[in-house]
Amino acid sequence: MNEPINIKFWTVCMVQNGDYVLLLDRQHDHFKGFIPPGGKVEFPESFTDAAIREVKEETGLDVSHLVYKGLYEYVNPVKKDRYMIFNYWTDTFTGTLSEETREGKPMWVHIEEATHLPMQPSVRRRFPLFFEEGTFEIQVEWDEENNKEGSVRIRKT
Repeated sequence: MNEPINIKFWTVCMVQNGDYVLLLDRQHDHFKGFIPPGGKVEFPESFTDAAIREVKEETGLDVSHLVYKGLYEYVNPVKKDRYMIFNYWTDTFTGTLSEETREGKPMWVHIEEATHLPMQPSVRRRFPLFFEEGTFEIQVEWDEENNKEGSVRIRKT
Protein backbone atom coordinates (compact mmCIF):
# COMPACT_ATOMS: atom_id res chain seq x y z
CA MET A 1 0.00 0.00 0.00
CA ASN A 2 1.31 3.45 -0.90
CA GLU A 3 1.85 5.96 1.89
CA PRO A 4 0.06 9.28 1.46
CA ILE A 5 2.10 12.17 0.08
CA ASN A 6 2.11 15.48 1.95
CA ILE A 7 1.75 18.31 -0.59
CA LYS A 8 1.89 22.01 0.33
CA PHE A 9 1.44 24.96 -2.01
CA TRP A 10 3.17 28.35 -1.75
CA THR A 11 3.47 31.44 -3.94
CA VAL A 12 6.10 34.11 -4.55
CA CYS A 13 5.65 37.34 -6.50
CA MET A 14 8.57 39.41 -7.76
CA VAL A 15 7.37 43.03 -8.03
CA GLN A 16 9.52 45.17 -10.33
CA ASN A 17 9.63 48.96 -10.61
CA GLY A 18 12.12 49.91 -13.34
CA ASP A 19 15.57 48.73 -12.21
CA TYR A 20 14.28 47.95 -8.71
CA VAL A 21 12.54 44.95 -7.14
CA LEU A 22 10.52 44.69 -3.96
CA LEU A 23 12.13 42.44 -1.36
CA LEU A 24 11.50 41.75 2.31
CA ASP A 25 14.39 41.90 4.77
CA ARG A 26 13.31 38.86 6.77
CA GLN A 27 15.18 38.41 10.05
CA HIS A 28 13.10 35.89 11.99
CA ASP A 29 13.02 32.08 12.16
CA HIS A 30 15.30 29.81 10.09
CA PHE A 31 14.52 31.50 6.75
CA LYS A 32 16.49 34.74 7.14
CA GLY A 33 17.60 36.94 4.28
CA PHE A 34 16.08 38.98 1.48
CA ILE A 35 13.09 37.35 -0.16
CA PRO A 36 10.27 38.36 -2.50
CA PRO A 37 6.80 38.53 -0.95
CA GLY A 38 4.92 35.26 -0.83
CA GLY A 39 3.47 32.56 1.36
CA LYS A 40 1.04 29.71 1.75
CA VAL A 41 -1.90 29.16 -0.56
CA GLU A 42 -5.08 28.97 1.50
CA PHE A 43 -7.68 26.46 0.34
CA PRO A 44 -9.67 27.00 -1.88
CA GLU A 45 -8.03 30.19 -3.26
CA SER A 46 -6.22 30.11 -6.61
CA PHE A 47 -2.43 30.38 -6.79
CA THR A 48 -2.65 33.82 -8.43
CA ASP A 49 -5.11 35.06 -5.80
CA ALA A 50 -2.77 33.79 -3.07
CA ALA A 51 0.17 35.69 -4.60
CA ILE A 52 -1.90 38.90 -4.78
CA ARG A 53 -3.05 38.47 -1.17
CA GLU A 54 0.44 37.74 0.14
CA VAL A 55 1.93 40.82 -1.56
CA LYS A 56 -0.81 42.96 0.04
CA GLU A 57 -0.29 41.44 3.50
CA GLU A 58 3.51 41.67 3.39
CA THR A 59 4.03 45.00 1.61
CA GLY A 60 0.77 46.98 1.60
CA LEU A 61 0.74 47.09 -2.22
CA ASP A 62 -2.04 45.92 -4.52
CA VAL A 63 -0.62 44.05 -7.51
CA SER A 64 -2.25 43.00 -10.78
CA HIS A 65 -1.35 41.60 -14.20
CA LEU A 66 0.75 38.81 -12.71
CA VAL A 67 2.84 36.74 -15.12
CA TYR A 68 3.49 33.09 -14.24
CA LYS A 69 7.26 32.51 -14.26
CA GLY A 70 7.67 28.98 -13.01
CA LEU A 71 7.57 26.24 -10.43
CA TYR A 72 10.08 25.66 -7.66
CA GLU A 73 9.64 22.54 -5.61
CA TYR A 74 11.26 20.57 -2.84
CA VAL A 75 10.67 16.85 -2.68
CA ASN A 76 11.63 14.67 0.25
CA PRO A 77 11.31 11.02 -0.80
CA VAL A 78 11.93 9.77 2.76
CA LYS A 79 9.15 11.81 4.38
CA LYS A 80 6.94 11.79 1.25
CA ASP A 81 6.81 15.61 1.29
CA ARG A 82 6.38 17.87 -1.73
CA TYR A 83 6.47 21.66 -1.39
CA MET A 84 5.44 23.46 -4.58
CA ILE A 85 6.12 27.20 -4.94
CA PHE A 86 4.36 28.98 -7.82
CA ASN A 87 6.40 32.00 -8.92
CA TYR A 88 4.98 35.17 -10.46
CA TRP A 89 6.30 38.51 -11.70
CA THR A 90 4.58 41.87 -12.13
CA ASP A 91 5.38 45.52 -12.68
CA THR A 92 1.80 46.68 -12.06
CA PHE A 93 0.97 47.88 -8.55
CA THR A 94 -0.74 50.63 -6.56
CA GLY A 95 -0.71 51.70 -2.93
CA THR A 96 1.78 52.76 -0.30
CA LEU A 97 4.61 50.53 0.87
CA SER A 98 4.29 49.39 4.49
CA GLU A 99 7.01 50.35 6.96
CA GLU A 100 7.26 46.88 8.51
CA THR A 101 5.18 43.70 8.49
CA ARG A 102 5.31 40.43 10.42
CA GLU A 103 7.40 38.95 7.60
CA GLY A 104 10.01 41.72 7.56
CA LYS A 105 10.74 45.18 6.23
CA PRO A 106 9.68 45.65 2.58
CA MET A 107 12.10 47.72 0.51
CA TRP A 108 12.92 48.59 -3.09
CA VAL A 109 16.34 47.21 -4.01
CA HIS A 110 18.27 47.76 -7.25
CA ILE A 111 18.27 44.48 -9.20
CA GLU A 112 22.08 44.39 -9.46
CA GLU A 113 22.48 45.17 -5.75
CA ALA A 114 19.99 42.46 -4.82
CA THR A 115 22.29 39.73 -6.10
CA HIS A 116 24.85 40.72 -3.42
CA LEU A 117 22.41 40.61 -0.48
CA PRO A 118 22.07 37.63 1.85
CA MET A 119 19.49 35.23 0.37
CA GLN A 120 18.53 31.65 0.96
CA PRO A 121 19.93 29.35 -1.78
CA SER A 122 16.41 28.72 -3.12
CA VAL A 123 15.80 32.45 -3.63
CA ARG A 124 19.25 33.11 -5.12
CA ARG A 125 18.88 30.17 -7.52
CA ARG A 126 15.66 31.45 -9.10
CA PHE A 127 16.21 35.21 -8.75
CA PRO A 128 17.65 35.81 -12.26
CA LEU A 129 14.97 33.60 -13.83
CA PHE A 130 12.26 36.15 -13.01
CA PHE A 131 13.82 38.54 -15.55
CA GLU A 132 14.34 36.07 -18.39
CA GLU A 133 11.92 35.17 -21.16
CA GLY A 134 9.95 31.96 -20.69
CA THR A 135 9.29 29.87 -17.63
CA PHE A 136 11.31 27.63 -15.35
CA GLU A 137 10.89 24.46 -13.36
CA ILE A 138 13.30 23.71 -10.54
CA GLN A 139 13.11 20.55 -8.48
CA VAL A 140 15.29 20.10 -5.41
CA GLU A 141 15.46 16.69 -3.79
CA TRP A 142 16.02 16.99 -0.05
CA ASP A 143 18.81 14.82 1.40
CA GLU A 144 17.11 13.69 4.61
CA GLU A 145 20.15 11.82 5.93
CA ASN A 146 22.39 14.92 5.79
CA ASN A 147 19.56 17.47 6.34
CA LYS A 148 20.45 19.56 3.28
CA GLU A 149 19.64 20.07 -0.37
CA GLY A 150 20.53 17.13 -2.57
CA SER A 151 20.17 17.00 -6.34
CA VAL A 152 18.90 20.08 -8.17
CA ARG A 153 17.28 19.95 -11.61
CA ILE A 154 16.59 23.16 -13.54
CA ARG A 155 14.54 23.31 -16.74
CA LYS A 156 13.83 26.46 -18.72
CA THR A 157 11.23 26.77 -21.45
